[in-house]
Amino acid sequence: MASFTELLNLEGLMFLCAVCGIVMKRRKILPDNAREVLTDLVMNLILPASIIHSFEMEFNMTVLKKFAVILIIAAAAQVISMICANLFWNRQPKNLKAVFQYGTQVSNAGFLGLPVTEGVLGAEGLMYASVFLIPQRIVMWTAGIAYFTSSADWKGTFKKLAKNPCIIAVYIGFFLMLTQFQLPVMIENTLVKLAACTTPLTSILIGIMVADVDYRSLISPMMFVLVFVRQLLLPGLVFLGCALLHIDPLLTGVSVLLVGMPVGSTAPILAAKYGGDYIFAGKCVILSTVLSLFTIPLWCLIMSI
Repeated sequence: MASFTELLNLEGLMFLCAVCGIVMKRRKILPDNAREVLTDLVMNLILPASIIHSFEMEFNMTVLKKFAVILIIAAAAQVISMICANLFWNRQPKNLKAVFQYGTQVSNAGFLGLPVTEGVLGAEGLMYASVFLIPQRIVMWTAGIAYFTSSADWKGTFKKLAKNPCIIAVYIGFFLMLTQFQLPVMIENTLVKLAACTTPLTSILIGIMVADVDYRSLISPMMFVLVFVRQLLLPGLVFLGCALLHIDPLLTGVSVLLVGMPVGSTAPILAAKYGGDYIFAGKCVILSTVLSLFTIPLWCLIMSI
């Protein structure tokens, strides 16, 4: 786990990069489609490069056992999230209920969680985080969509999963680790430099997301309840379970950080596509992302005690 000073520096870096995104968006330095373009860049190039690089380590049975443990924790976390999603929001209007359920079930771990995990726990933490996300990606495109449509396309889900650049990066990473194949220096240096862009670019994207928001319109008690469930209750349950079972501290840190990420940025996209309240969903994403600047360091401090 990173020291308090390292964590403070990481949060400072993310905050300043987010400010850069806000300023450039508000001053029209960046075009209106900058968010979509940078998102594609991060998800299709920068994050896959980081994942491949993180798998370049010595392989042994201890690592294999940790992969099995992290997958079990990830699956258990999804089950807990699904139970909470189906219990907590039954009194909400139908168009808002789907947003609350999806926000409880799906975090922004794939976009924000990976760079944060790498910054706090290093390359080894990023490797386990990449594996941890596999169950969430499956649930996101099945149960997640079912919240909005009452149906789930399992066949389509596995096609999307197989073609996802980050999942492909996991395949490549596994191959490199199992075979201990050494990449040419030129390719290795390219991966290292691309991976170094992950945190700054994701932070700039967060700034772009929140640049045009009227923060007064975010005030809604139920949004704060969602943030509590998403970023405090769920990671708290995972942390407690890992502590009781004496799970390896690194795997505990990866699990708690990823489960405690803000509401998934795909929430307003799916809400708009399937007739949900996409404006409300967007506000939930922004509020939870802003508050994650406080909840993420809180969990890091708790786990470092």
